[in-house]
Parts: sequence; C-alpha cells; structure tokens
Amino acid sequence: MNTTESILGKGSFSKGEIISLLSLQNRDEQIPLFRAGKLARNKYVGAKVHLRGIIEFSNYCTQDCIYCGIRKSNLSLERYRMSFEEILSTAKLIYNSEIKTVVLQSGEDPYYDCDFISKLIVKIKEEFNLAITLSLGEREYYEYEKWKSAGADRYLLKHETANPEIYSQIHNSGSLTERLEHLSYLDSLGFQIGSGNIIGLPGQTIEDIADDLILCSKYQLDMASFSPFIPSSDTPFSDVPKASLDLTLKTLAVARLILKYAHIPATTALATLDELGREKGINVGANVVMPSFTPVGVKTKYSIYDNKRCITEDASSCMPCLRARIESCDVEIDNGYGHSLYLNQ
Repeated sequence: MNTTESILGKGSFSKGEIISLLSLQNRDEQIPLFRAGKLARNKYVGAKVHLRGIIEFSNYCTQDCIYCGIRKSNLSLERYRMSFEEILSTAKLIYNSEIKTVVLQSGEDPYYDCDFISKLIVKIKEEFNLAITLSLGEREYYEYEKWKSAGADRYLLKHETANPEIYSQIHNSGSLTERLEHLSYLDSLGFQIGSGNIIGLPGQTIEDIADDLILCSKYQLDMASFSPFIPSSDTPFSDVPKASLDLTLKTLAVARLILKYAHIPATTALATLDELGREKGINVGANVVMPSFTPVGVKTKYSIYDNKRCITEDASSCMPCLRARIESCDVEIDNGYGHSLYLNQ
C-alpha cells in the first residue's frame, strides 16, 4: 500500500498527513483522494445535494477587506439596497422553486438594523416556512440573540484564513481571534454555524490550508465552505493570480474526509474558476449548491470578484438546467430543509 492509500485508510489525520494529501501533484496521485472524498460524502451525508437560494440584498459595506470587490474604498461600484418587499418577493421565488433554505447575505451594512432583520426573519417564516441562513458579517452580540429568537436557523461567518498575520493583512479592522469569538458565540446560541476559508490568498501556504481544515474540525461546523480566490479588478489584489482548481478540489476532498457530516458547498466561485467547477466539486465530496436569486437588475453589482457566473441570468429560469447538471453527477437533489446532520448523530 502506498503512502497516500495508507493515509486515506485512517479515520483521522495528523497535520502532516493533511499536508501530504493537499500536496499531491499529478492526476494519478489525486484520483484516490477524490474518490475517497466522494465515497465519504455518500457514506456520511448520502449521495444527494441540497439547494440553498441566496439573496444578496445589499452591496454596501463598512469593511475594507483588500480582496473584496464591494469593499468600502471601491468608489467605482454602483451601490444598491433591496427593500423589505423586494427581499420578501425574492424569498417567494425561492419557495416557488421548491428550495427550502434562503440565505440572506449582504456586506456589513448597518442600514439594515436589528429590528429590520428580525421582522424579515419572522415574515419569511410566516409566509414560506423556509430555513433561514444569515450571512451578514460580524454584528453585535445582542443582534445575534434577537435574530435567533426571531427564528433564524443558521449563521455563516467565514474565518477566511487561520493565519493571524494574513487575516490582519486582508482586513482593515478586527482580528482572527475576534472573528472566532463571534463564531463561538453564535454556536452557544444554538445557531447551526458555518465558516471556512479562501484558497489562494497571497502568502498562503499549504500549511495554512491544513490549519484551516483543523480549525473547522475543532468547531464541528454544520457547514464548511472552501472557496477559491478570484481577483477583483477594483482591489489591491487585482493582479494576484486566481486560485488553483486542483488545490481547491483537493481541499474539498480532504475537508469531506475530516468533517464527515458537515454540509460542504460547491461554490459559485468554483463554477467561475472552471465551467464544470460545481460538478467537479460535487464529485469530490461537496453536497450543497447555492444559486443566487438576487434580482438580475442588481445581481451584477454584488461583485465580490470578477466574472462571476450566472449574474446576468434569472435564477428561476435557470433551475431546470442547474438541477440537471447536479443530477449528472450521480446524486439526487434533496428537497428537504438540509438542517445540520450533526443533530442526528
């Protein structure tokens, strides 16, 4: 048995073994890892994919993260905010598409105060009974409490990098320690929590990505997202090369082997990186796809990175094609809520 097969045969991995798997170079070496990721997905979470409909309701942001196209210093970006009624009508489109989860996502925009988000949560629950994931960045602790009481189910707060120095370099405020304290508090409130990294940040090493995976395992995340870096032309990172597809797929496969029951998305960024990126992600262990239902009139303005896939298309009309592409990966689409799989363990 070669080294890779001996590592894959274990139930848990040391940091050195994670680094070895992430360092596999040629396709012949990678195939056993990708196969193991797919088999682990089928074993622990089933040969199925959950859909979550995203509403990116504001591209205003108080933060100035160096890699992000909606950073506050980007003065060339046309900003937008969706109204309560617009968000609610978009949630109805998600409901009508037989998707049971809505992801409410925005920049860190204080215009939407605690009461606005609370009322929105209550109304979506009353009208459509959807599972609600919030992805609003770092907010005040009392806001998390009120949103959980209002009926929110999940909160996604990516740590982005487990390397404190890189974290400080890409953020204009806050620290990795503070970000993780927010994540822990969300967990203590009973949120199903999600986090994850960005693959390909300047200065990032394979060792850093291994630390990301170990950190995610420590928090027993309900959802873990590993997205490739894609540059935005309106940021200081505009000339940084996009992430490696192979490294992103290796990270997804190793994540599945380590995290087992976590929901792991094949992200839109992965589809932007490669025409068949989402399918390739599913085939190495991912089990979530998150189509954006943001209205076409503003979708192009939520430009975190360049050349984002499907931003000129209406999500509802794209669903038959998306479902067919997912099912081509020898999985079925689960039309349930897709709540945390740890709840059943």
